[in-house]
Amino acid sequence: MRTQVVIIGSGPSGLLLGQLLHRAGIDTLILEQRTREYVLGRIRAGVLEQGSVALLHEAGAGARMAREGMIHYGTEIAFNGRRHRIDFKELTGKNVTVYGQTEVTRDLMDARAISGAPVIYEAENVSLHDVSGKPFVRYTKDGNTHEISCDFIAGCDGFHGASRQAIPKDIIKTYERVYPFGWLGVLVDKPPIADELIYVNHPRGFALCSMRSATRSRYYLQCRLSEKVEDWSDDDFWAELKLRLDADI
Repeated sequence: MRTQVVIIGSGPSGLLLGQLLHRAGIDTLILEQRTREYVLGRIRAGVLEQGSVALLHEAGAGARMAREGMIHYGTEIAFNGRRHRIDFKELTGKNVTVYGQTEVTRDLMDARAISGAPVIYEAENVSLHDVSGKPFVRYTKDGNTHEISCDFIAGCDGFHGASRQAIPKDIIKTYERVYPFGWLGVLVDKPPIADELIYVNHPRGFALCSMRSATRSRYYLQCRLSEKVEDWSDDDFWAELKLRLDADI
C-alpha cells in the first residue's frame, strides 16, 4: 500500500493536518492505536485562539463551531482579592472561542469521513522505518501485518507515541521544564460562575474558572504533586476554590 503522507495519531492535530493536506490535493492515511470512541472520550482543553479558529474554517470543519462556540472578547485575572479584566478586542483586535476539544475532534472526524480519506483505528504495533530515506510504516490490524510506503510521515501521536521513539537518540533534542506542582480539574454540568474565564493568583495556589458551554463549567486548582484525586472530596474541592476566589463571586 502507498500514500503520500502517513499521519500517526487521530487527535485534533493529526485530523487537522489530514484535512488541510486533503484540501490541498495531497493523499493521506491516518493510523490510530485506539478506537474512535476512545479518542472522542478524551476530555482536553476548551478555549481556541483566533489562529486555531481560522485553521478549522480553512480545513472545512468550522461550521458547527461558528454556530455553537462562545466568543469571548476578554478574560479576568484575580489577585489580592480583586479581579481585573483584560480586553482582548481593545488591546489586540482579536478574541477567543470557547469550544471543547472533544467537539473539535468530532467535527474533524466528520469532515474526514465526508472527504472519504482513510482512517485506520485500532492499528497496533505501529513502527516507523527509514524515516530519513524512503519511509514506510508497519502496523497490525485484526492479527494481520500491513505495510505502507510514503513520502513523509507526520508524527501526531504525542510524547509517548511510536513517532518520537523512531527518531535516533543522537538527533532528537528534548526541551523540558518541570513544574513542582500539579493540577486538579473538575468538569461540572452547571452554568459558569462568570461570563468570561477567571485566572486566579492566590497565596494558596493558582485557580482557574473555565467553561465548555453555557451549561457546563470546568474548574482547576493547583495542588501538590504528591496529591491524588482520591485525596479530594467534592466538599473539599469547592471549599478550596471558594477560598481562592474573591468575595464578589
